[in-house]
Amino acid sequence: MNPLRPAILAAAGSDRVKRTLTTSPATASMVQRFVPGEARSELVEAARTLLMSGRAVSVDFLGENTTDRVRADTAVAEYIALINDLAALHTSEVPAGAAALEVSVKLSALGQALGPDGPAIATENLRVLCTKAAEAGVWVTVDAEDHTTTAATLAAIREVRPDFPWLGTVIQAYLYRSEADCRDLADAGARVRLCKGAYREPETVAYQRRVDVDRAYLRCLRVLMRGAGRPLVASHDPVVIAAAADLATITGRRAGELEYQMLYGIRTDEQLRLADRGDFVRVYLPYGQQWYGYLMRRIAERPANLGFFLRALAGR
Repeated sequence: MNPLRPAILAAAGSDRVKRTLTTSPATASMVQRFVPGEARSELVEAARTLLMSGRAVSVDFLGENTTDRVRADTAVAEYIALINDLAALHTSEVPAGAAALEVSVKLSALGQALGPDGPAIATENLRVLCTKAAEAGVWVTVDAEDHTTTAATLAAIREVRPDFPWLGTVIQAYLYRSEADCRDLADAGARVRLCKGAYREPETVAYQRRVDVDRAYLRCLRVLMRGAGRPLVASHDPVVIAAAADLATITGRRAGELEYQMLYGIRTDEQLRLADRGDFVRVYLPYGQQWYGYLMRRIAERPANLGFFLRALAGR
């Protein structure tokens, strides 16, 4: 694992570093590489371009850790407007049981942290968004956050998913509990986006060494590929991508029965290669003013970005 990752993730909580990044023209190109814009109109244009290339999209309105009801209501309203805008886009034909358009939501943005009533508020807001999405032919996936939210998030999904069986779940492989969670979700026939994990977690709950995280991911992937649900392989790792293809052959899954998911701005050539060979590829597409924490997690994940990041800070 990147040895500077803990320091970069710590910087995600630093107001001083945030001010430096958000006011420096030198970092603008890095932000635009990962986040197409702050406004929904900019996001829609980026989504249209991706769809025209044969890729599907999952759009995330950036924001988390909402601490007041007004902000949670604002997030719900923005997602409803986003779903309307996405539904107006032309989409190419996709395999049966799939949708080209999806939104990703964090329950903390929908009010999960609003005191004792927070989980119930977030669950109801999730139901509102799923109802709207169903009308528009758009899917919803609930994003993972740090480990303290995992149990409440999975509880909300269990409550809402019976009415919306296409509701997706994100599982972070570096958590010790994730293999068991994958088994439960696979048995239930759920859509599961499997990622390695992007938050700074203690060794009491998560693997710390890269080799252990990689092994955990492959164990979870085998569980999902052999289960009854739809595996969403969220990784840029060539080893993982090759393993997913091998497991698809072993388990008899056709190309449209699993997804490869990658982040906007990362390994674009590989995204296009997979799409051109007939695989279902979905690009995670974020937008909004609260891009700072998202950007810092991307920097922490990708050592190749550190040089640009440090040069930008030095120039500042």
